[in-house]
Amino acid sequence: MSVPVPHPSPRVTPRPYGGGVPPGETPPGESSTGSGAGPYRPLTRGWAMGPLVLICLLSLVCALFFLAYAIVLDL
Repeated sequence: MSVPVPHPSPRVTPRPYGGGVPPGETPPGESSTGSGAGPYRPLTRGWAMGPLVLICLLSLVCALFFLAYAIVLDL
């Protein structure tokens, strides 16, 4: 007894699992949990003062350097 060879491009493709998509093949339509991971807590701290002061001082030194450079080139 031989097994019939299926057509390479059948008109109707068989659907496994009773006509649905097998589990794990596609993501669910909606997530099962909310987007939050707990109660909302407002932020109590932003940047620490040390990094902000350092960035401001570095910007000021850079601006003063280019101002002095422009004055020297103008002479």
